Amino acid sequence: MRKLMLSAICLLFALAGKAEGVSSPSGQVKLDFELSKNGAPTYQVEYKGKSVIKPSTLGLELKNTNNLLDGFEVVKASTSSFDETWQPVWGETKDIRNHYNELLVELKQTSTDRFMNIRFRVYDEGIGFRYEFPQQKNLSYFVIKEEHSQFAMTGDHIAWWIPGDYDTQEYDYTESKLSEIPGLLAAAINDNLSQAIFSPKGVQTSLQLKTAEGLYINLHEAALVDYSCMHLNLDDKNLTFESWLTPDAQGNKGYLQSPCRTPWRTVMVSDDACEILASNLILNLNEPCKYKDTSWIKPVKYIGVWWEMIAGKSTWAYTDDLPSVKLGETDYAKTKPNGRHGATNENVKRYIDFAAENGLDQVLVEGWNEGWEDWFGHSKDYVFDFVTPYPDFDVKMLNAYAKSKGVKLMMHHETSASVRNYERHMDKAYQFMVDNGYNAVKSGYVGNMIPRGEHHYGQWMNNHYLYAVTKAAEYKICVNAHEAVRPTGLCRTYPNLIGNESARGTEYEAFGGSKPFHTTLLPFNRLIGGPMDYTPGIFDTKLDFMGDLPHGQVQTTLCKQLALYVTLYSPLQMAADLVENYEKHMDAFQFIKDVAVDWDDSKYLEAEPGDYITAARKAKGTNNWFVGGITDENARTANFTLDFLEPGKQYVATLYADGKDADYKENPTSYQIKKGIVTSKTKMSVKLARSGGFALSLIEATPSDKKVVKKWR
Repeated sequence: MRKLMLSAICLLFALAGKAEGVSSPSGQVKLDFELSKNGAPTYQVEYKGKSVIKPSTLGLELKNTNNLLDGFEVVKASTSSFDETWQPVWGETKDIRNHYNELLVELKQTSTDRFMNIRFRVYDEGIGFRYEFPQQKNLSYFVIKEEHSQFAMTGDHIAWWIPGDYDTQEYDYTESKLSEIPGLLAAAINDNLSQAIFSPKGVQTSLQLKTAEGLYINLHEAALVDYSCMHLNLDDKNLTFESWLTPDAQGNKGYLQSPCRTPWRTVMVSDDACEILASNLILNLNEPCKYKDTSWIKPVKYIGVWWEMIAGKSTWAYTDDLPSVKLGETDYAKTKPNGRHGATNENVKRYIDFAAENGLDQVLVEGWNEGWEDWFGHSKDYVFDFVTPYPDFDVKMLNAYAKSKGVKLMMHHETSASVRNYERHMDKAYQFMVDNGYNAVKSGYVGNMIPRGEHHYGQWMNNHYLYAVTKAAEYKICVNAHEAVRPTGLCRTYPNLIGNESARGTEYEAFGGSKPFHTTLLPFNRLIGGPMDYTPGIFDTKLDFMGDLPHGQVQTTLCKQLALYVTLYSPLQMAADLVENYEKHMDAFQFIKDVAVDWDDSKYLEAEPGDYITAARKAKGTNNWFVGGITDENARTANFTLDFLEPGKQYVATLYADGKDADYKENPTSYQIKKGIVTSKTKMSVKLARSGGFALSLIEATPSDKKVVKKWR
């Protein structure tokens, strides 16, 4: 690691209204700060001389005491620079540069003798700011009524957004002008098992925008710790967003004790969409890794007993006899199995065998434990104990069987949002995992929260999610949390947080489908804060084979499913389809077998939010590259050069592309595979069907390859 810290230059001034500014290392991003006439903190941002954020006010409204909104004077302002290169435990690149200039403004509210600092960090791709509260006698414990951080837009930008909600992010994106959000928001809401819409003008972060001048802007937050998740509420008359925090059961937005600090509020900006995708600003604003030993944290490719339940072929529940269950009292031996239970010994063995034969690391099994007969919709406290299997699931036998095949089972902990119950069982559950050979868990928080009245994204719950991750680390367990708060880069600090759901994933393809442009937006929105367990790899996209229930259709071609392993970065990648569906297309499945889950380098070759993405990634510790390209509902041709390959070397290129007659609705499984020798000078032209895609493996050629594989044409 190289590190350069320049000594701070302190600037003292007495006049409250004096402006201060700081620019990014290259000078292309500029931030200015000043106090208004009434002593309100304000800031503005420019990119290459163009206004990005117009003058916007900052501050916090407090409960039962004077607000921290105005009446401030500047005590001191200081600037500093920082430059380091660090290596993530896993990630899109081997090395990440953290290079910024900083402005720290120390403020005093003269009427109350209270102090509040605002720290700005300015990068070449954007800015971050946060509030900091030094220890002080007149502001020790305080309750936030609302945070009033503004983001004043310069025009009626195009936005790709989902409705603001305290409990779910599982919405399809809507593309519209900012001024159109209030008129479209009601129609953008779909039903969910837990949801709380707070405003007809509220949207969630990460929010991707595009200006008429071609600037790409992204609003989000970083390092969400001991604080409520931030949403954005739009003043559609003035085109200004303002922070809107998630409340607790009493309606309060946060409880703070000085010294303390808030999460970072972030504004990313570029005139190149690819730079938004490549930015590490969110990660850089998080603290370095807290763990001394990270050798036990490994990226994972897995399969699972899951999709057959989602699509209606199998059930999580063991029996249909029980309208309610009391753990420790209900005797499952006296019930009749429903015959559709997915987590059976024989069924799980099929998945283990397939994983072992095809180089997959783990097998997720859902529905293995007692309690699924009445698991949601009843506000049930003692819903699961996380250690007691159903009669047809032999924990020790199956883990031993998996071990004999070089595979691990992945644990599943659905909490049904009963958080008190999960926390009181957590140590026992994690120890059970260790005792039985599990080292990774998929957790879930479906439904309304217990404690009742709390929300999924409030301060209390955010503290729980982090508690679960740090407690898991004590047992050397990796966590993939579903229905939890959206990521804000905490995986840098706690890298056993190996994935989240926190958005509309593949399961919704079974519930009616997601819009064809959905996965072209996830990297610009949800993935800005961290990886997603999207669960791609659905080959049989017409789901009527699953059973008698009405089914939707996956809104992609088969090749687009392959491309997602590259375009949707994650160290946790599932091959989500059924074994029998893969066995019909083992030539296409070869790409899933080959593609890496950890990378030394990543290049975004072309991108436009809502339209298309083409990404290339270099597999960790190799010279092999993988490329994925996806498009929205419009067919297109991707043209790019393989100039990211090492010059002078030859590679075997294997292209998995949509067939000539492929169409995501009419002929989704049409594909073609082409192979040839390529170099860094080779130009590629690949046709993508409607909601189609392509996947390309580039494996360094061996001497024998060079003799038998023809030159790419």
